[in-house]
Amino acid sequence: VVYIRVGPTCRSATAEEERRLTEKKRSYDVPYDHRRIEGVTLDDLCIEKFQSEYLRCAISPEVLQSNQRPLLQQLRSLRFVDEMNVPVVAALLMYGKNPRAYIPGSYIQFLRIDGTTITDPILDQREIDGTLPEMIRILEEVIKINVAMRTGVAGSPLEMRKPNYPIDSLRQLCRNALLHRTYELSHAPVKVYWFTDRVEIHSPGGLYGQVNRENIGKGVTDYRNPLLAEAMKVLGFVQ
Repeated sequence: VVYIRVGPTCRSATAEEERRLTEKKRSYDVPYDHRRIEGVTLDDLCIEKFQSEYLRCAISPEVLQSNQRPLLQQLRSLRFVDEMNVPVVAALLMYGKNPRAYIPGSYIQFLRIDGTTITDPILDQREIDGTLPEMIRILEEVIKINVAMRTGVAGSPLEMRKPNYPIDSLRQLCRNALLHRTYELSHAPVKVYWFTDRVEIHSPGGLYGQVNRENIGKGVTDYRNPLLAEAMKVLGFVQ
């Protein structure tokens, strides 16, 4: 039995509290996205994409031109490799040639269901994998295809087109699901289930750190994957 101290009292921890304790059990542990994975080398990264896409967004052209650092120093300065020059998890997720080979849960399961329960007929199903930027772009195309546009002309000389779901909101929720999920403690994918009456987005790992059911959405933030958060901000996927 795991016990925790709450104020002056001591009680047994709930399953959720045990999970959170496990994730943050050692204060000197670096976050999972800062760690290396056994067997990964620089050959597992798409260096060309890193240089042409990420490096140009993260570092100003003037600095790049005047600095002329070698590749390993550039990767190390952006924390994409560790002190032994081995790529870390965030580098593999952002620019790996095959991230899913090392991180089995690094994909999205999309289901379009003709009904309101998971046992109803499936109209469309996809497994979206690749790097994080690739998955985001593909999923957002899938979202656009599945959003229905309602057309109305009542009270207006021009037709009004309105989606049945706000595309920007769905886009942001899916990006957050990919960013804040646990890649260490679960091999499950991010799941996007599109029912006839709702869209469900499942992100493995649940709430993290300071964020709980009571304060979520009230300005309290925490980061399970801080290096991924930085990388997605650099590319403009999150603010």
